[in-house]
Amino acid sequence: MTVGLKRVYEPPSQADGTRILVDRLWPRGLSKDKAQVDLWLKEVAPSTELRQWFNHDPEKWPEFQRRYRAELRANGEAVSKLKAALASGRATLLYGAKDEAHNDAVVLAAFLGGA
Repeated sequence: MTVGLKRVYEPPSQADGTRILVDRLWPRGLSKDKAQVDLWLKEVAPSTELRQWFNHDPEKWPEFQRRYRAELRANGEAVSKLKAALASGRATLLYGAKDEAHNDAVVLAAFLGGA
């Protein structure tokens, strides 16, 4: 499986393959038409409590990763749904965060890769 990462606000491209939004909330100010999301898997995103605790604070990044991985391990149904969507070839995990290095999609991609 080939998985890419991309901010949902960036223009879609043919190279994206299946575009999967992995955020719990729909991105602000972005129409569904413009986003061109093929699948929105909000159930694989961090819980509301974890997302609010993290608040995109890089100092909390190591602990966020640990907690989010624990949530993913406990959420087999959602992870299986994502893996099934990825089985068809090239896919891109979409996220809304401004920080490209510290967001849930980064952790999710590493989790899927067995890291």
